[in-house]
Amino acid sequence: MIDHDRLFKELLSTFFIEFLDLFLPQVVNQIDRDSIQFLPQDVFTDVTSREKKEIDLLAQVRY
Repeated sequence: MIDHDRLFKELLSTFFIEFLDLFLPQVVNQIDRDSIQFLPQDVFTDVTSREKKEIDLLAQVRY
C-alpha cells in the first residue's frame, strides 16, 4: 500500500518554496530562504476545545 501521507510530506518539504510561491506569494518574498528548518513532529493541546492535536510537518522560517 502506498503511504500517501509520507509522500505528501516529502513533496511539501522538498518543494516548500514553490508551494509558498503558488499558494502564498505575498509571504514567499518576505521570508529568509536560508533560515528554513523543518522541526520534528509535535503534539499540543488546544486550550479552547481541550483536544490533543498533532503537527506532522512544521517549518520554522525567519520572517
